[in-house]
Amino acid sequence: MGLESNVARARDIMVEFADQTGLSSTKNLPRRYLWTDAHALCNFLSLYRCTGDEQYKHLAVTLVDKVHDSLGKHRSDDPRCGWISGLSDEEGKEHPTAGGLRIGKKLNERGHDDAFDQRLEWDRDGQYFHYLSKWMHALARASAVTGEAGYCRWATELAKVAHASFTVSGPGGQKRLLWKMSIDLSRPLVPSSGLHDPLDAYVTYNELSECARGIAGEHKTHGLEVEIAETTAMIEGQRWHTDDPLGLGGLLFDAGRVFQLIAAKQLTNPDLGNILVRTASESLASFDSHALQHQPAEYRLAFRELGLSIGLHAVARMQAVARSNPDLFGQGLQQGLENLRQYVPLAAIIEKFWAAPGNQEVATWLDHFDINRVMLATSLLPDEFLTV
Repeated sequence: MGLESNVARARDIMVEFADQTGLSSTKNLPRRYLWTDAHALCNFLSLYRCTGDEQYKHLAVTLVDKVHDSLGKHRSDDPRCGWISGLSDEEGKEHPTAGGLRIGKKLNERGHDDAFDQRLEWDRDGQYFHYLSKWMHALARASAVTGEAGYCRWATELAKVAHASFTVSGPGGQKRLLWKMSIDLSRPLVPSSGLHDPLDAYVTYNELSECARGIAGEHKTHGLEVEIAETTAMIEGQRWHTDDPLGLGGLLFDAGRVFQLIAAKQLTNPDLGNILVRTASESLASFDSHALQHQPAEYRLAFRELGLSIGLHAVARMQAVARSNPDLFGQGLQQGLENLRQYVPLAAIIEKFWAAPGNQEVATWLDHFDINRVMLATSLLPDEFLTV
């Protein structure tokens, strides 16, 4: 499929999404979900870049306001009200991310005295670090596309509160990031750690510093020095191999951003790019894509596979960055990128499968309807999502 066709398909998905989730229409009840909306924001920005149509820029700006006004505040079924941060209404509008942002799950968070139920926890609200970091990235893109510095400021404020709240120290003093916190960030709901969260945090904090410098023209990290230093220590010597398609996609997403940040001189360690390319290649080699492709739709999760297809689109961009900066990226890296390139056709296979109407009628698609279709649009038009 060519760019024009992909733009048309992504446009149809996103216009329908805007209508059905109460973004562009008042006839439908609003439903906001942070991960989905982070991808949706990048999709609207991509559509604006591709078409020049101001309506997509308007939808992007509106979405930011709607997310903050909903997920930055307590739930309607919660006795608490107002901004999660505890700020006054006026101050909260100035700093809507100062208390973090809710996930947007259907059920309220687990109460202090409720027993932990692993299955039920997936449906309960709270805050996920990896959702917050995706919104930080989306805000950075909104800032870059619109030229509005406020989006970058809000992303940085979110980074600071998220890092402070999710970071804990182990017995040996080694710091790590928790998986899930309560809505008000006062207690952990799931105290384990995500495999790629520290890497995602490190890359995102550097992206925010680059974003701020690009807008303000200043050569400083804008207050994220401590956060960058702590996540640098967290990722030291870590292994990120995974056979989960969504995790693989996230690894490639981070690798693509690392290449861009090295080229921009925000990151000065090209070895990280080498490590991520090698890790992604090894992980993809052990990932049984053939077995996945032979499974019927009802046994597959579209959003996890589409995460991989989105990440695979970063490979060509990494190759372009490496070719344009031979002084920063050694010759040995080219072979690693060639190894990755053999897996790129899988992206089109995944997109074609989940774009087929029959595969969108199964329960696994309908149960995750918004996130599936929005991530399909991201895979079809990934430019803004994959850009720093």
